Amino acid sequence: MSSSQKVSDSNFEAEVLQASGPVVVDFWAEWCGPCKAMGPLVDELATSMGEKVKVVKINIDENPNAPTKYGVRGIPTFMVFKDGKLVDTKVGSMSKGQLTDWVSANI
Repeated sequence: MSSSQKVSDSNFEAEVLQASGPVVVDFWAEWCGPCKAMGPLVDELATSMGEKVKVVKINIDENPNAPTKYGVRGIPTFMVFKDGKLVDTKVGSMSKGQLTDWVSANI
């Protein structure tokens, strides 16, 4: 059973851009209510789809470089990366089904 992993600016490239398969990145912050609500759904996604996709979280307050580079304006922001390239972005809260469907469509 896997759960989402934390990444930082210092290991973003290694963990996300150089990953062998698709990666879902959850950009979040401690003070963000919708981010906290999405947290358990993101962990469930990591557990249910862990063999197909790597799921990581990055705290935007502690790691400003990656969110700036990828133009994160609102949080939570979710991005799917494949082979080091950004494939799709979704901003805001969603249901577990919407999250799973969106990830499935992009990996």
